[in-house]
Amino acid sequence: MNTDESSTSVVSSPALVLEGITAGYYTNDIVLEDVSIAVQPGAVTVLLGPNGSGKSTLLRIMSGFLTPREGTVVLGDQNITSCNPAERLALGISTLPQGRSVFPELSVEENLRLGAWQIRADRGHFTSAVEAMFDRYPTLKPLRGRMAGSLSGGQARMVEFARTLILEPKVLLIDEPSVGLAPVLVDGVYDEMERLKEEGRTILLVDQNVQAAVSMADYVYTLAYGKNHLEGRRDSFEGQLNDLIKQWLNL
Repeated sequence: MNTDESSTSVVSSPALVLEGITAGYYTNDIVLEDVSIAVQPGAVTVLLGPNGSGKSTLLRIMSGFLTPREGTVVLGDQNITSCNPAERLALGISTLPQGRSVFPELSVEENLRLGAWQIRADRGHFTSAVEAMFDRYPTLKPLRGRMAGSLSGGQARMVEFARTLILEPKVLLIDEPSVGLAPVLVDGVYDEMERLKEEGRTILLVDQNVQAAVSMADYVYTLAYGKNHLEGRRDSFEGQLNDLIKQWLNL
């Protein structure tokens, strides 16, 4: 992913802590049971698990699209369990969703302007936030008037990163960033995430690319059957990834 070499000064972020989360989508449906994780400030926390283990559900709870039946979500010293997605975005939690999420019939610039919608009343800040993203991703500058639906997968991913970062979030939730991309583009995505890590961003990452995700992790959580399974620092996982993946394939 082609970017410039400038770095961003990131304000110290609070921890995002989920404690005792039990959740589901239907009355008698339990997807997560008593799950607890902590996303530490300035660190990359990786969430792993087999399909159906509850990773996507936990991300929906973090971003406010699903309210848990039990448990709490705390950002710093603030209980945000009942906050909706817009409120969480205002508090500094931003999500890069799985799959292609650009608005295809809008231009690249219009996509970025939508990302800055919450600060639209401050025209100066609004404009400077959009331009800061074109400075961060200079290869997007000549594409600013192009319809996003005509972009390549790598270009669209850059727009999505820019839109996610435009409000300078305190916590980044990144869901399957490499899904659907060719290997060379996956490398670019991980180059960008390494850049975010070097800037001291607070990141929660979910990705099926287990080896790559763990390689940049500070701390790893795994889920199985909707419950906490294993957790620990990266070096405690590096020697057992193949065994873990084999276990998940048999679940």
